Amino acid sequence: MSYIDGFVIAVPTANKETFIEHARKLDPIFIELGALRVIEAWGDDVPDGKVTDFRRSVQATAEETVVFSWVEWPDKATRDAGMKKMMEDPRMDPSTPGNPPMPFDGKRMIFGGFAPVVEVKA
Repeated sequence: MSYIDGFVIAVPTANKETFIEHARKLDPIFIELGALRVIEAWGDDVPDGKVTDFRRSVQATAEETVVFSWVEWPDKATRDAGMKKMMEDPRMDPSTPGNPPMPFDGKRMIFGGFAPVVEVKA
């Protein structure tokens, strides 16, 4: 089975188009480094929970929308090598001249790598 990196972030709702442009510029780097696909999903039906929820997980304000994203890799070894290269790639560094700033607060991003244990296909 493949390997999944998952991300949850809070993006200022007013920055939706900026976020999409940012993703369109940077997400192809994942593919270049071996990922099979990248999904960026803008929150549409993200309910408040009674104990916890997506919004609380990233301390989203009323002016922010939760984004759930994932990167699918063929396997963990490809992911580990790809992520190492990505962290060293100057195209990912917002301080590199010409690179866009992150359109969200990266300090509130939650992320992790996941090994699928069940897969059901149509």
